[in-house]
Amino acid sequence: MEWMAWTWPTAAFFAIIASILITLTVLAIKYPETPRVGILGIETTRGDRLFISLLGSAFINLGWLGVVGANQGLALILCLIYAAIVFKWV
Repeated sequence: MEWMAWTWPTAAFFAIIASILITLTVLAIKYPETPRVGILGIETTRGDRLFISLLGSAFINLGWLGVVGANQGLALILCLIYAAIVFKWV
């Protein structure tokens, strides 16, 4: 990891994203789904909802950094709640 100047949190972040993508791939193979229409009024699949939740989480974290500062622990909890809401209703 030193050749890329990665920190452990950065490596953990990308490892978690990779594991989520692998999990969604296995779910798509094992349990194929049809797109559903949620509160946004557009058809979304699991992958679409993952993308929406990751994009929203990035904005939540940026806003948190601007308003609160570097204490990201509560922002992580807020992002997990946001992702649960996206996967449930979007």
